[in-house]
Amino acid sequence: MGHPARWAALLVLGATWQLVLWGTARGGRRSPHNIVLILTDDQDTEIGGMTPMKKMQALIGQAGVSFANAFTVTPLCCPSRSSILSGRYPHNHLVRNNSLEGNCSSLAWQKSQEPLAFPVHLQRQGYQTFYAGKYLNQYGHPAAGGAQHVPLGWSYWNGLVGNSRYYNYTLSANGREEQHRQSYQEDYLTDLIANRSLEYLERFSHPPFLMVLAPPAAHSPWTAAPRYATAFGSTKAPRGGSFNVHGKDKHWLVRQARSPMANTSIEFLDKVYRARWQTLLSVDDLVEQVMGRLKALDLLASTYVFYTSDNGYHAGQFSLPIDKRQLYEFDIRVPLLVRGPGITANQTRLEPILNIDLGPTFLDIAGLNVSETAMDGQSFLPLLQCFPDCVCEDAFNNTYACLRALHPRSLQYCEFADSQAFVELYNLTSDPQQLHNVAKSVDPTLLEALNQRLMKLQACAGPSCRD
Repeated sequence: MGHPARWAALLVLGATWQLVLWGTARGGRRSPHNIVLILTDDQDTEIGGMTPMKKMQALIGQAGVSFANAFTVTPLCCPSRSSILSGRYPHNHLVRNNSLEGNCSSLAWQKSQEPLAFPVHLQRQGYQTFYAGKYLNQYGHPAAGGAQHVPLGWSYWNGLVGNSRYYNYTLSANGREEQHRQSYQEDYLTDLIANRSLEYLERFSHPPFLMVLAPPAAHSPWTAAPRYATAFGSTKAPRGGSFNVHGKDKHWLVRQARSPMANTSIEFLDKVYRARWQTLLSVDDLVEQVMGRLKALDLLASTYVFYTSDNGYHAGQFSLPIDKRQLYEFDIRVPLLVRGPGITANQTRLEPILNIDLGPTFLDIAGLNVSETAMDGQSFLPLLQCFPDCVCEDAFNNTYACLRALHPRSLQYCEFADSQAFVELYNLTSDPQQLHNVAKSVDPTLLEALNQRLMKLQACAGPSCRD
C-alpha cells in the first residue's frame, strides 16, 4: 500500500507538541479483537531506553511490527496522555501542562474530553475495559472529584492518584481509595499492575476486552525492585551525539545550560540513567507475565498488544540534565511495537505514526468509524495488516509550534511564541543530532512556505487535521 509524503505539525502550549498524520480511511465492520496497551512513562528510544527490554522485544517486537518513526504529539506527561485518550491534538483537548490549572484531569477535562475518549467508544461497542496504573498527573485531586471519580469508559478501574510512584501511593480501585505503603510483595506498583492484570484475565466474563497497563517506569523517583537494584552497575549515559554540547543557536531555555557540565552533574546523570534501566526490568517482567497468561488462556491469537510510551527523555543532551519537554528527537520519539492477528512477525515500518493515532486504531479494530468521532488522528491498522545541573525547561515562553517532515527531505521547523519570535530549523538528513540550526542560512522562501503550512495545521480540527 502506498502513502503520500507526510508533514507532521506540532503545537505546544506551555511545552506541548503536536503532529499531524496521513492515513487511509477505513469503513465496514469486522469481528472485534481484544486490545492490550502497555504505556510506559518517559521511555526514550534515542538514548538507549529500549536496551533493557529484552523480553518485550522478543515477545512483541520480533513477533510483530516495530514503528521506527513513532512520535508523541506532546513531550510532556499529562498533555501526551490526554492526546492518547482523546485522539486529539493539544489545541483541541486544551491540556497545556501537568497542572490542574493547565487542565490536567480537571473538571473541565472530565466534562468535555472524557466522554470522547477511546474507552467510551469501545465500551459502547461491547468491550469490557480494564485500567491499571498512572492515568493523568492530577487524577484524584480533591478539586476534581478525588479518587472517587472513575473516568468514563472503564469497567474495572485501578487508577494511580497523582504522578508516578513505586511505593507509598494511593490507588483508586473502582472509586474506592486504597492506601499502599512500602512492602515490595504487596505494594511495588509495576508488579501490582501485572498481578491485577493477570487476575482480570483469569476472571473476565466475555470477549472482547480492552486492557491498559500504565506502569510508573521509567519516571522519577526511579525506584528499582529489590532484585534489580544492582543491575547495570557499570552503565553510563551515552556520551555521543549532542551529549554535553552547548545549544549555542537554540532557544534561551536550552542556551542557558552550563556547558561543559560539571563532573558532579555527569555523575548524577549516570546514576539516574542506570536507575531508569533498573525500573524498566520490572516492566519487561510485566510484559512476559501478561503475554504468558494470554497464551495460557488461548487469547494470544485474538489479541492486539501495543507497547509505547508517553514521551521520550534526555540526559545530558545539549548539556540539559534530565527531563523531557523539548522539541528534539530524543524527547519526541517514542517506542511503538505491535503484535496481533494478521501481523507478520519481525517487521519494521518507517511511516510516521503519532500517539493520537492509537485511539483511532483501537476503534478500527473494534469495527468503529473514526470519522464519526471528534478524534484528530487516524487508524494505522492498514499498516499492520497490509504487508507480509538543574536547568529550567518549562516556561510560558517555551510555547512552540513545529512541523516535522520525513520525505522528500527530513526536516524539522519550529516557531516559538516569544518576544524574539525565535525559529529553529534542522535538516535531519545531514544533521541527525540536531546540532546546527539552519534557520538563518536557508532560502527565505522555504521559511515562508513552512510558516504558512504550520499556520494551517495549527488551526485544524477533526477532518481537516487528516486532510
